Amino acid sequence: MSKPKVFEKPIGVKDYLPHAVSRLRHIEGRVLACMSAWGYEQIMTPTIEYYDTVGVASSTSDQKLFKLLNNRGTTLVLRSDMTSPIARVASSLLKDAEYPLRLSYHSNIFRAIEEEAGREAEFFQTGVELIGDASAEADAEVVALSIASLQAAGVERFKIAVGHVGFLNGLLEETLSGQSEAQEQLKSCLLRRDYVGYREQLRQLQLSTELERGLEGILRLRGGQEICEQALEFSANETAKASIRHLCEVWDVLKAYGVCEHVLIDLTMIGDFSYYTGMTFEGYAADLGFPVASGGRYDNLLSQFGRPAPATGFALKTTRILDLVRSGHGEEKKRVLIGYDTHSREGALLAAARYREQGDVVVTERVEDWDSWAPGAAGVALPLTYKGKSYSAVVPFQSSQIKGGTV
Repeated sequence: MSKPKVFEKPIGVKDYLPHAVSRLRHIEGRVLACMSAWGYEQIMTPTIEYYDTVGVASSTSDQKLFKLLNNRGTTLVLRSDMTSPIARVASSLLKDAEYPLRLSYHSNIFRAIEEEAGREAEFFQTGVELIGDASAEADAEVVALSIASLQAAGVERFKIAVGHVGFLNGLLEETLSGQSEAQEQLKSCLLRRDYVGYREQLRQLQLSTELERGLEGILRLRGGQEICEQALEFSANETAKASIRHLCEVWDVLKAYGVCEHVLIDLTMIGDFSYYTGMTFEGYAADLGFPVASGGRYDNLLSQFGRPAPATGFALKTTRILDLVRSGHGEEKKRVLIGYDTHSREGALLAAARYREQGDVVVTERVEDWDSWAPGAAGVALPLTYKGKSYSAVVPFQSSQIKGGTV
């Protein structure tokens, strides 16, 4: 194996330069403020967790976990999601807290990837977990909050696709009872949105024409409230029917929130984590082929940490949103450039402190030659670009006299 070159980075990670960091922090701040306004309190968990606890519970496949050994030989993992670490905290440090818990976070996530274009081994998520509430009201709350969070992040055109894992599980159990391998193959196609492959799998199963047509018909179960009504007639399986009734309740609550224009029912959705037990959803921006948000209900996860409780939540793919939302850097602050020489240093630095107290960005520079200091040139126009940065005010503190720009 060749030695990395001095400027090389591992595949799947990236550097964020000041301009990108400013935009990322702007998005993060606005989204976390939105979540706080809905009653969600921010939490932070370690970057490193035990493999036998959080790593196993995460539902991220083993080959996608970054594993390492500590000095005692214990296997650790870099966190591959935030849901499992928060479940651990809710079951331990917050075990005496009353339900429901409303927690938010912004964190970097790590997943080992194949060497393919566009995949990231480290990325950022901003999300919430609502723990201790099994109701349709709770599911609708996290969907409505995901919509508000996307809007706060600056995403203008998007749709939230909502499904329920119970519908597909019940339907396949009814129609392909005992054929677990066939069921998993069909689910895998739907998870990848490979509808051509899904139809091909159906043909290979050599089902009756009626049964094949029925299973193919779920690909058309995408739309508004009418899809819930159609799906109730689609299957006699009680798990499937109960799932649809729950989605109907969620839709009614979303109608009260006034956000149904952003939502569609998609009963082909199953979610990409095995711990999902109920409603799942994904948010798609109009200008991006990948989901920018995902979430769902995971009622069995907390039992792995000894405190069973229903839970639901979502995460925004903050890194993807950064690529999508090109504008918006937060409120532009006034930038002030102060030049000084040895004898005027104290007054200049005191002035810089006063500017900073009033919220301005201040850069100070010791000047050796006032005649060659560009901002001190006669007739300088503002705003001024100096050494690659723009300034709206220039203040020369020259010991002999104060000259140049004014504030």
